[in-house]
Amino acid sequence: MPIPFAALWGILQGVTEFLPVSSSGHLALIPWLFGWPVPGLLFDLVVHGGTLLALVAYFWQDVKDLFLGAWGLLRTRRLNGPKERLTAWVLVSAVPAAVLGALASDFVERALGAPWVVSLFLAVTGGILYLAERLGRRTRALNTLGWRDALGIGLAQAVALMPGISRSGATISAGLARGFEREAAARFSFVMSLPVVAGALLMEGLQALRSGVSTTAGLGLLVGFAVSAASGYLALRFLFRHLRARSLRPFAYYCWAIACVGLAASLLRGL
Repeated sequence: MPIPFAALWGILQGVTEFLPVSSSGHLALIPWLFGWPVPGLLFDLVVHGGTLLALVAYFWQDVKDLFLGAWGLLRTRRLNGPKERLTAWVLVSAVPAAVLGALASDFVERALGAPWVVSLFLAVTGGILYLAERLGRRTRALNTLGWRDALGIGLAQAVALMPGISRSGATISAGLARGFEREAAARFSFVMSLPVVAGALLMEGLQALRSGVSTTAGLGLLVGFAVSAASGYLALRFLFRHLRARSLRPFAYYCWAIACVGLAASLLRGL
């Protein structure tokens, strides 16, 4: 794979994976709009590994708390402290996406992958972000999170399996709808994604092994991994700085703009 293309694809994956603008929507629309070749399964696996590394690096303290909480739950089988509660609620939030992903991920990808459908879902993402900002109270801290909150945000994560629905956008918006502050909603959104992202990466890796994809290393793979990790980390830093003082509305406007471009191109090309 050419190095500039690997770097460009790594940036696209890293930035859109964490900003609430839908990585699945961009990875479907951008190659279609510009006629780019779609990278193979191995490269896709590598750049997703890069964004997982960025996620773990940025939330390293939370990752340690999750492991400590899991150990506490196994040892006492009780929600004795904040780490145990966080771990339990992360597990609760992962259930809807795990179930829907296991039952319907292939169908969703086949039935809803047309560019005009993806564009419509991007417009929906913009609407979700805009409404969450208008209706959310933004008064609750993360330590008030309960199982109902976790399950509700987890359902939003499951809905985000639809291509064009931003996972971070849907879950942050669900957190705002439950009354959480922007930063608290965003923090739980990304911490709760850790087992889902890791699980999806594992499944993708097993699929690569079953399909006999060559594992021959190349400079393009290394560049894609490094660039997706670095751009993902920077995207997380930017998003949290933005949310401390500003709203989600700019991301809503951006999603609507990209949706309009996708729909216009779909009409010109006869859908």
